Amino acid sequence: MKTKTNFKIGSCIAWSSNKLTINSIAIIALGWLSIQTPVQSQETQVIKYTKPSWYFGVAGGANFNFYRGSTQQLNAGFTPPAAFHDGNGVGLFIAPLLEYRPADSRWGVMLQAGYDNRKGSFDQIVTPCDCPADLSTNVSYITVEPSLRFAPFKSNFYLYGGPRLAFNMDKSFSYQLGINPAYPDQAASPAVTGDLSDVKKTIFSMQIGAGYDIPLSSDTNKTQFVLSPFVAFQPYFGQNPRSTETWNITTLRAGVALKMGQGHNIQESTDMLKDHEVQFSVNSPSNVPGDRRMTEIFPLRNYVFFNIGSTEIPNRYVLLTKDQVKDFKEDQLEVFAPKNLSDRSKRQMIVYYNVLNILGDRMQKNPSSTITLVGSSGKGPEDGLAMSESIKIYLVNTFAINPSRITTKGQNKPNIPSEQPGGTLELELLREGDRRVSIESTSPDLLMEFQSGPEAQLKPVQIAPLQEAPTESYVTFNNKGANEALSTWSLQITDEQGKVQAFGPYTQEEVSIPGKSILGSHPEGDYTVKMIGQTKSGKIVEKETPVHMVLWTPSKMEEGTRYSIIYEFNKSKAISIYEKYLTEVVTPKIPVGATVIIHGHTDIIGEEVHNQDLSLARANDVKSIIVSGLSKSGRNDVKFEVLGYGEDENKSPFENKTPEERFYNRTVIIDIIPAAK
Repeated sequence: MKTKTNFKIGSCIAWSSNKLTINSIAIIALGWLSIQTPVQSQETQVIKYTKPSWYFGVAGGANFNFYRGSTQQLNAGFTPPAAFHDGNGVGLFIAPLLEYRPADSRWGVMLQAGYDNRKGSFDQIVTPCDCPADLSTNVSYITVEPSLRFAPFKSNFYLYGGPRLAFNMDKSFSYQLGINPAYPDQAASPAVTGDLSDVKKTIFSMQIGAGYDIPLSSDTNKTQFVLSPFVAFQPYFGQNPRSTETWNITTLRAGVALKMGQGHNIQESTDMLKDHEVQFSVNSPSNVPGDRRMTEIFPLRNYVFFNIGSTEIPNRYVLLTKDQVKDFKEDQLEVFAPKNLSDRSKRQMIVYYNVLNILGDRMQKNPSSTITLVGSSGKGPEDGLAMSESIKIYLVNTFAINPSRITTKGQNKPNIPSEQPGGTLELELLREGDRRVSIESTSPDLLMEFQSGPEAQLKPVQIAPLQEAPTESYVTFNNKGANEALSTWSLQITDEQGKVQAFGPYTQEEVSIPGKSILGSHPEGDYTVKMIGQTKSGKIVEKETPVHMVLWTPSKMEEGTRYSIIYEFNKSKAISIYEKYLTEVVTPKIPVGATVIIHGHTDIIGEEVHNQDLSLARANDVKSIIVSGLSKSGRNDVKFEVLGYGEDENKSPFENKTPEERFYNRTVIIDIIPAAK
């Protein structure tokens, strides 16, 4: 009669010893906690600690081993009469562990290295003499298991996985041949014991698992304990214990880890950063309610920029259908907004991404005007010509412009390239700016006043919308010394009802936030502003100050005009054409007693300090030309405010993601504010 016994007495004894070991770990853990908790409760009753980043401890559990495949020749001296196939068993796993996981991160790493037993018993077989035979093995390893840890819900639940490197330390077996049931009086054969042959010295496999951290200590304890039940799966891949035959092992491990780590004293972390190292202040402008309506004159570059590798007009430009042409108006461009545009750049970039529609509309209204489209491409004149042709096709098909009025050309570089010989920095951005089609014309109806030549800009666009809150109305948060003392810092702004808004993190020392982002629809309010910084050593610093904020609102009594001029890359001197424009167009429109606010900007290409100086030089250049024009008329009644914002993206007119935005950020903006009546 054939019988199968999956779990032998030896397995039960092993399981009992494993249970005893796990119970011992739990008793030791409780003992540690019983000593640790009262001591720390006496020493740190009011002090709080951060969660540890490093944990040390021990993990223990049971390996549920499943044997598959075949084995028969156990060593050179012994081969049973029949092969063994499947089996299972339970072995002990115990290992010290090391874990690193920053408190504010979902990610971490783990390392376990210790004793790993893969013992088990094969299913009983019947030999040719009708005798039952049993085989058990005691294969064990020193295992090294590094893992990547991930908490998908930023909670105490985590997943982990990684490789397993195991070094064999035991390879013993025990073979027992039973007696034939037909001859019950026959004497049993003695057990055959020994070591398996051809056992691999090193095993390389993998594991995946999951666990859950149960805190055993509060944040008032510097040394914090965590109990982590876990389960891991180690598939048979790579787990062939011998270099012969087909035997492999799949293991399901279940256990618990006890971990301990030390947190940082939050109060000490704050106190260790001296007051003079970081000086935090808030400037909230009075923003006296009143509305300033601004008529804006937008400069219009004679460029259309193309994406790298494409000769099609980019989809960020607004392309109309034939039916839409009749409704197109320059001063109502809000109707024709680009599909993909951020809020900050939206109002003004609508003008620039409609440049082809503005050009087509003007050519329709001025039938004698002609243009030349010159495409510049680093890939060669043929590629540049294809770019020019795509614009010509759009103007001909959509605005019904006679093809004879449009000439197309191709060349390697534009007449005024951004990339200069010998340049090495930020070449990718510069080359994006040089891949463009220039619109050249000798027709004055298309061009800006006083301009001529191949690089003459197109006539500006004039729009009179309600002005958005100016940058000078923003709430400014100054964290002097943050560059040296802090790695990052954030803001918590609490209103009178206790509602908290969070902003950041930031790395720069000064940040400006529009008042509307904080106040919403409230005209004013009292707030508590808390700056929370993290030092470069990982410690925490907090500064708190009260502030009264007033929302900027437009004044219906005040009319103003905004002009802008555009500079070439890295230039600070206004070209002669702009000098004439500023003197003969802008200056005469400045009312008596007006205030002229001039602020310069740059794109993000180049060093930040250089761009700061460059923007201020541009703004002062413009002021000098206007002052000179006023003095020639015998006037000195105008007040000036001159600012240089450099590449500060919180205050720049546009973002810097596209070449259009970068080109139009090389600007000086001139706000002419009449004297209050």
